[in-house]
Amino acid sequence: MSQPQTIVQLLERGAADAVALSAPGRAGLTYAGLRELTAATVAGLNGLGVGRGDAVAIVLPNWPEMAAAFVAIAAGATTAPLNPAYTADEFAFYLSDLEARLLVVPAGSDSPVVAVARRLGVPIAELVVPEGAPAGVFELRGAPSVTQSPGPAGPDDVALVLHTSGTTSRPKIVPLTHRNVCASAGHIAASLALTPADRCLQVMPLFHIHGLIAAVLSSLQAGASVVCTPGFNALTFFAQLAEFRPTWYTAVPTMHQAILGRAARNREAIAAAPLRFIRSSSASLPPQVMTELEATFGVPLIEAYGMTEAAHQMASNPLPPRPRYAGSVGIAAGPEVAIMDGQGTLLPPGATGEVVIRGPNVTPGYRNNPAANDAAFTNGWFRTGDQGVLDEAGYLRLTGRLKEIINRGGEKISPREVDEVMLDHPAVDQVVTFAVPHPKLGEDVAAAVVLKAGATVTERELQKFVGGRLADMKVPRRIVFLDEIPKGATGKLQRIGLAAKLGLA
Repeated sequence: MSQPQTIVQLLERGAADAVALSAPGRAGLTYAGLRELTAATVAGLNGLGVGRGDAVAIVLPNWPEMAAAFVAIAAGATTAPLNPAYTADEFAFYLSDLEARLLVVPAGSDSPVVAVARRLGVPIAELVVPEGAPAGVFELRGAPSVTQSPGPAGPDDVALVLHTSGTTSRPKIVPLTHRNVCASAGHIAASLALTPADRCLQVMPLFHIHGLIAAVLSSLQAGASVVCTPGFNALTFFAQLAEFRPTWYTAVPTMHQAILGRAARNREAIAAAPLRFIRSSSASLPPQVMTELEATFGVPLIEAYGMTEAAHQMASNPLPPRPRYAGSVGIAAGPEVAIMDGQGTLLPPGATGEVVIRGPNVTPGYRNNPAANDAAFTNGWFRTGDQGVLDEAGYLRLTGRLKEIINRGGEKISPREVDEVMLDHPAVDQVVTFAVPHPKLGEDVAAAVVLKAGATVTERELQKFVGGRLADMKVPRRIVFLDEIPKGATGKLQRIGLAAKLGLA
């Protein structure tokens, strides 16, 4: 079967009676049902005056209807999922920046986005779940209008727009075409050898590229099924494992660490689970966590490397029997991957430089931002902003975000390297190394640490431990002990801006 170029084509791959989406306490939605829902949604959007290329902002909880709405709305318009936890000011920025033609919210929603949309004149459609309907089934209700571009989307229509995180600049709009997202779904399904027999336990937030593409769309590409949970909760994870018997799940490192924290008291659920592998992405996985996860679950941990501009996946460690390495994000798994210097020259294996990519999953460019595109693309390659090195076998090892590299008096220090050493200390549960301002050196090294339950260690003891493994310049001059390290909306630990948040800048 040829690679799908649109979401409508992608949905044709599932057997009519196979379950596409399921959820706790709900009947499963078959592929035939999902295809019917998608066709009805496109027609319904057209009746609301929304068609191809029109941005539809979606503010929904992590219900199965969120997964279904992403797929069905993208089939005939442009989806723009937004974090339900945003403030009114944030919603105002995103709705305006997206030039949203419609807002989709649950019926009766009390979200501040409703008042914002009314103030901005953005039409609102309420999502209604019919009583007793299978997981994911919904109807949209709003004021009728006329669209100029009805019907299903084509390969080069934009399926999804997301904003970059904007940690150091104004968030940029990343448009991803149907060709982009379908290519990425195909890359992920191929690298994980997904089949219709697979079942993904979906715990990621569905306003983020990781959950949308790696969990949902890659599964649908394979004709497999997705169990849509309300979101990640370490307290309910093992009950879901026992109830739905997934063959895999994908998560960020902080989620994996929370799961490990409760694994000892859930050995029966782990032993009974038919997991084939576990996947990790969106942030670097400490090697210690990889080792512990594999020992606990008895399956391979597959670390992958992704970003929004690549419609998620760029590289992935392969499944056994091919080797996988702790600390490596694997081999190219979709786009071409190379290392480039600051002048645009591709570097040989073993050389450190900026990771660059090109391929069918890579965004055609930021929307309405020629300056950002000029900086991001060099000779057809997209600059990821990550620093790394490729070995002779093609395995990629990341050494950090270029913007996160600590410049201590001209010495470049990778915070990841310091993290990994500190995590070897028996008292340390989580750590984030980051830059703090220094009057003479420009920047110095600091670290935020969460200790394991009941453990104690002093700042000096940790500094001595790091100093025994790394050069003195890499030893954190400040160590802050916290109950919890600040995380972003998707559960990633935040390195940029941490000094200011902790009052150290």
